Amino acid sequence: MYQTLSTTLNDNILVITINRPDKMNALNRQVMAELGLVVDEVYGDHNIKAAIITGAGDKAFVAGADISEFLELSPKQGEELAKSGHVVFHRIENSTKPIIAAVNGFALGGGCELAMACHFRIASENAKFGQPEVNLGLIPGYGGTQRLTQLIGRGKATELMMTGDMITAADALSWGLVNHVVTAEELLPKAIALLQKILSKAPLAIARVVKCVNAALDKNQDGFETEVKEFAACFATKDLQEGASAFIQKRKPNFIGE
Repeated sequence: MYQTLSTTLNDNILVITINRPDKMNALNRQVMAELGLVVDEVYGDHNIKAAIITGAGDKAFVAGADISEFLELSPKQGEELAKSGHVVFHRIENSTKPIIAAVNGFALGGGCELAMACHFRIASENAKFGQPEVNLGLIPGYGGTQRLTQLIGRGKATELMMTGDMITAADALSWGLVNHVVTAEELLPKAIALLQKILSKAPLAIARVVKCVNAALDKNQDGFETEVKEFAACFATKDLQEGASAFIQKRKPNFIGE
């Protein structure tokens, strides 16, 4: 179905692998188009409850954009390119189904931006992160200036984007850019284990967590008001009745997403 991606679905978890190892999994137009399609699949397929995004090979998650495509772009075409990337990454960020980035090497430029659009990130020990666009006379264009600032703070984000430096997985962990650092062999098992734990919880509540967390970072929304409304909406669900009953009865809940 896809030419630049490979996908596998096991136990309701879709593993999406960007499959251009000879190009360090760089994002070109086709990759971005196919990412949009696979995100549509995540949204629309009831058999998919969660997703992992990773890169093929052991060197790169995504080592940036395909720079050869930039040479002939006009400012208008550059704007269209950025907007199309924002649409795809915004849909990842706002998915009501959890999407984790399993970062297995270089996550630079658009690759770092893709990882940051996911709900959270797990990194292998050899992972490296950075926004080196200034080396090309550019700035991040797929939301990197905003998400990096939100995740690690103004000072560190500004320094990284102005210098174009890379940081290690250990630095990314200490700065709050990633949640966990594991060996390369443990990367996908760790991501799957975390998603299995999340999928044992109430799916409607998980979706509302996403909505409220994103509202906290949206200047056009009152995050506290969003929380009140989403909290109240939980009381109309069968899952809350099941969760509360299971707690009282000292048994495991059986959530059905209703």
